[in-house]
Amino acid sequence: MEQAALYFAALLLVGISFAHSYLGERYLLMRLFRRCELPRLFGSAEYTQRTLRFAWHVTSVAWLGFAALLVLAAQAPVPAATLGWVIGAVFGAHFAIALFGSRGRHYSWVVFLAVAVLAVLALR
Repeated sequence: MEQAALYFAALLLVGISFAHSYLGERYLLMRLFRRCELPRLFGSAEYTQRTLRFAWHVTSVAWLGFAALLVLAAQAPVPAATLGWVIGAVFGAHFAIALFGSRGRHYSWVVFLAVAVLAVLALR
């Protein structure tokens, strides 16, 4: 029963992750970006839009990572190295989204890269 609950929770997270990204992009972000009064962070509304977009989608990626951890928990015991690789992959994706989404101007990518590398190295 507990294993089925963990798998179901993971499935719910996968579903909400895709719904969050798709519906948020379609019904929230696109409408928000049409407004002309967005703040001009670092000199441009484009930077504001790109930051909002990558921050929105990185949340969905985090939920996918939690889903992966729930699937692993259902198969306990889980080797530490496996946890390290899942955490590393999730924060590696965060790193890529932040780096390319902001064109390197939002420095969160540095922290996400460090977390990804440290998780993999520490839990190997």
